[in-house]
Amino acid sequence: MSDFLRSRRARLRPEDVGLVHHGGRRRVPGLRREELAQLAGVSVAYYIRLEQGRGQNVSAEVLDAISDVLRLTPAERSHLADLARPASRPRPAPRPPRLRPAVQALMDAMEVPAYVVGRRLDILGGNRLARALLGDFAALPAGRRNTAWLVFLDPATRALYADWEEKASSVVAFLRRDVGRYPGDPELSALITELSAESADFRRIWADHDVRDKDFGRKRLRHPVVGPLSLAYETLTLPADPEQQLVTYHAEPGTPSAAALRRLARHAAEGDSAPEPGGFPERAGAAERREEAVSA
Repeated sequence: MSDFLRSRRARLRPEDVGLVHHGGRRRVPGLRREELAQLAGVSVAYYIRLEQGRGQNVSAEVLDAISDVLRLTPAERSHLADLARPASRPRPAPRPPRLRPAVQALMDAMEVPAYVVGRRLDILGGNRLARALLGDFAALPAGRRNTAWLVFLDPATRALYADWEEKASSVVAFLRRDVGRYPGDPELSALITELSAESADFRRIWADHDVRDKDFGRKRLRHPVVGPLSLAYETLTLPADPEQQLVTYHAEPGTPSAAALRRLARHAAEGDSAPEPGGFPERAGAAERREEAVSA
């Protein structure tokens, strides 16, 4: 919590929140702890304890007041609430990820690229066109079917994204969200350890402490078979399992990207086959494989 709150304070100027800046050089960037405490209506001593992770049973009202002062986004507010939960509160054990066969069948029936990600951005399943567009993740070992691992450690995936820095920043922000939601997740810890050890870019972006939820937008891709693509994407949370999101890509009708996507579909149909119903094989042992990679 300490690093997250400091990073959010640092991005605000006193004048952003209605404080008068009398000039002169400030020792720290952004809001001081004293200023934030005053604006949030709590004592300085209380806020310091909270920022140091020593606050006990922090009320929702206090968290809301601090979030308002810091101008946190909805995702950041949720993340702060996760970080403020008492460590002693029991957390449910994570369920083994399982993609329902009906979801895989739905994706196979789609005429657009579609895949499902779960906790830690693990790729749980996808259709043939998604594999043709983003890379054949179904053929990868279980511990490598992960969006973050591919974006930071797979050269082909890095070359695919024309705006790689934006993609990488969003991936790290999603992982930050999961760290708050699932503290103590051993596979998530192993993934972050591996990425930190192997990628200077990951270490740099991780230090920003940004948090986001998956949503919608546009991606520019440089595909090795059909060339440049500009595709809109949508993210839909599956109602039966809130930890799983269905991601789809589509092109606007009549655009060069739409034509390129049709060519890619024909190319994929010539030599690819769909995975078995129910998604990919179980991810048993993925954490151990990551730990071996870190220690190697």
